[in-house]
Amino acid sequence: MGDPVHGAAPSALGYQHQTWWALLELLRADHARPDAAICLELHDDIAWEQAGSATELLQIKHHQKSDRQLTDASPDVWLTLKNWMDTAVACDVEGPALVLVSTQQASPGSAMAALRPHARDERVALSGLERAALHQASGRIQQAREQFLALGPADRAAFVARITVMDSSPRIEDVPALVRAELRWCLPVGHEGLFLAMVWQWWDERALELLQRRRHAVDVGMARAAIADLRDQFTRGRLPTVAAREETGDDALTTAYDDSPFVQQMRWVAYPPVNLRLSVIDYHRAQTQAIRWIAEDLVAADELTVLNRDLVDEWETEFEWMQVELAATTDEADRQQAGARLLKDLSQRNGPCLQDRYHEAFFVRGQRHGLADTGCVGWHPDFRDRMRTLQARS
Repeated sequence: MGDPVHGAAPSALGYQHQTWWALLELLRADHARPDAAICLELHDDIAWEQAGSATELLQIKHHQKSDRQLTDASPDVWLTLKNWMDTAVACDVEGPALVLVSTQQASPGSAMAALRPHARDERVALSGLERAALHQASGRIQQAREQFLALGPADRAAFVARITVMDSSPRIEDVPALVRAELRWCLPVGHEGLFLAMVWQWWDERALELLQRRRHAVDVGMARAAIADLRDQFTRGRLPTVAAREETGDDALTTAYDDSPFVQQMRWVAYPPVNLRLSVIDYHRAQTQAIRWIAEDLVAADELTVLNRDLVDEWETEFEWMQVELAATTDEADRQQAGARLLKDLSQRNGPCLQDRYHEAFFVRGQRHGLADTGCVGWHPDFRDRMRTLQARS
């Protein structure tokens, strides 16, 4: 029995390459087809649509460091042809263009070489495929060859005329550099890596929506607008969101921070479990974002110090009012409710901003929890005593 991990690796790479190639297609089509949209695993591996109708179907074949050539007998060729014959009317001269994108090089003199976009010779290609189809094979490849030969001569010619072969295409490890080259016009100087990571994150989210059928297609205009918006976040007056909500695994985070002081602080006031879980996510995103900002020289540590000082000042005022209101009671339930209400009220404020450069509410909420983690702020009236006990145990 073969190694299942190694056996699955080529397929996994192939699917990833297909997804990445779709982004490259979108970027390359920016000016050529401004009104078009791209789909994944709908009409084909990748498909271009115009006004809801498929205009081009792409089969993406990835081979990692393979020395084999793409010949007229290759399984990739016949499985691709069968897919098109099954899903697209082969003889429809008005049907979508059919493109085979392969990392392999077409064998000289083959039908595949004759179907390259330049120096095409459709008669040579048709003759080569007809000869290859006469050879016996097995399984789906034999079915494909019989299906091809079953087409009438005119239908075979019309079918082949719609096919283009893009051989020697870049492998998966080369695609990021090609994406970077397509985006060279909008790379923010000094922050190129972060910007590209944000573009890839945006595309990964859209690709997942496409594959899960939560989105039908992504059009060129949408991609252009999204990338422009990401680029605008690097202007002098704005800061980019670099820790997306989708990056967080809720259950894993809740477990990871289970013993953290800021989580204990929320438990001391019996904070509701759903809100506690969301607070953990805010804390994690805010910490991750602050670290990335500093690493990318987008924010100075002093700016965060000023923000935290303002948050402590805001908390101190509200905490004192809470203590005044509780002066006449020692009932623990009342004290817990007051602490939970304090946290809730502050969480509903956007609070001080980072020198008016960033206004996302999760970041301020997360920073408050960061301060609670160190004991600079707290929610329960007796949080200072409890924090000292907690720290003594650690």
